Amino acid sequence: MTSHDGISAIRQEFKGEPKDLVPVLQRVQEQDGYLRPDAIRSISRWLKISENEIFGVATFYAQFRFHPPGKHNIKVCMGTACHVVGARNFVEVLKADLNLSPGETTRDGKFSLERVACLGCCALAPVVVVNDEVHGRMNRVKFTELLETLKHTGEPPESEPDDGQQEHADRRPEASDVRRERSER
Repeated sequence: MTSHDGISAIRQEFKGEPKDLVPVLQRVQEQDGYLRPDAIRSISRWLKISENEIFGVATFYAQFRFHPPGKHNIKVCMGTACHVVGARNFVEVLKADLNLSPGETTRDGKFSLERVACLGCCALAPVVVVNDEVHGRMNRVKFTELLETLKHTGEPPESEPDDGQQEHADRRPEASDVRRERSER
């Protein structure tokens, strides 16, 4: 960081206009992992937007955090495909096992939890991402094993590659499959 507020380099990327707010917040979070109070103060003075307005914008978007993420940042996809096949189970496991709710970090700083609207991996539903590594076709047992591995070794196991060779019985039909079957009748 080149200054006491840590955003000097970021300032050089933008014109300093109010319309820059969301991209500036994204860059600060990318740099620091979350939106620090001193960075919000500095952005407020720079863009001439009140801190309250910045908090209003930042709390509107689920992507922004106000606390440092844990060593293991867990994102649970709650998009339609994942929700329908039980993604809420993973949130329940984390609440029961670590007393961790979405948007929080454990006291020891090891785990944080984010609920995300969609990760764009619908064919792998339900999906959990740990430290940017996608774990698809998750179930409660596999998720609990993943969590235990993280607690004891500190590293997630390698996610299984999807080579497209999974059995048909294991695959949920997609809408296009259903339409195709209907038209073949």
